[in-house]
Amino acid sequence: MKYSPEQQYPPDTESGWFDALAGLARFLRSPEGCPWDKAHSSNDFAGFAVDEAGELVEALASGDNRLAEEEFGDCLFTLLACMAAAEEEGRFALASALNRAYEKMMRRHRHVFATERAQTPQEAMDAWADEKAREKKTL
Repeated sequence: MKYSPEQQYPPDTESGWFDALAGLARFLRSPEGCPWDKAHSSNDFAGFAVDEAGELVEALASGDNRLAEEEFGDCLFTLLACMAAAEEEGRFALASALNRAYEKMMRRHRHVFATERAQTPQEAMDAWADEKAREKKTL
């Protein structure tokens, strides 16, 4: 079935919006998509994501919530465009990256999800740093 943005628009859930945006990023790299999007690699999009993240930081600092929301969306879309290119290049798949991020955040938040509990931000940072150091030793 041929993709069209209207098939998924407007979604009624956050996950629906995420799927629509990921589908749009993939579509723009398809034969029916955009020549500019198709011409860029995952490395290119990663660089664009750095620029977009900087714009998000500036928007948040400005206090302009509408602009911050827009820049957050731009940043997320650029990361999804990076993913679409990475999938085509055989580097990684979105589902795998999401799974790894989920598992990593669960591990790194052992002060929330395991028996030990952090009572202060500093204790949480210390537990995070300890887990990160433990992970680096096993790599």
